[in-house]
Amino acid sequence: MKLFTQAQYAQLLANGRKQQEAMAKNEDFDPKPVIKLFTPDAAATWLLSEIDPEEPDIAFGLCDLGLGFPELGRVSLTEIRAVRGRLKLPVERDLGFIPDKTLSAYAEEARQHRQIIA
Repeated sequence: MKLFTQAQYAQLLANGRKQQEAMAKNEDFDPKPVIKLFTPDAAATWLLSEIDPEEPDIAFGLCDLGLGFPELGRVSLTEIRAVRGRLKLPVERDLGFIPDKTLSAYAEEARQHRQIIA
C-alpha cells in the first residue's frame, strides 16, 4: 500500500507551502493532519500534516513510536517506509481516518494520554 494518495500528497505539499509562507510572515499555521499512518504489528503512529516542498522526503507531524512520548517533529518518509514491526509488516495508512481537530490539538491530547488518540 502506498503511504498516501495523490490527493493527500498534493494536500501535504500545499500545507508545506502554507507553513513556509506563515513562517516568513511570523504567523502561526496549524492545519488538521492529512493522514494517519501506523504499524499494524507494533505501536507506532504518525499524524502527518505537511511535506517540505524543498525536501519532499521530509514530512511534519505528530509522531508516536509507542514509547509514551508522542511529539511534534519532522520525519523522513524513507524511514517510515522502512519501519517494520514484530511480524515484519510495513506501515499502513488508516483508510478510515477523518481528522476532526488541528495537529496541535491532537498533540496536546497525546501528551495527556502519552499516546496518539485518533
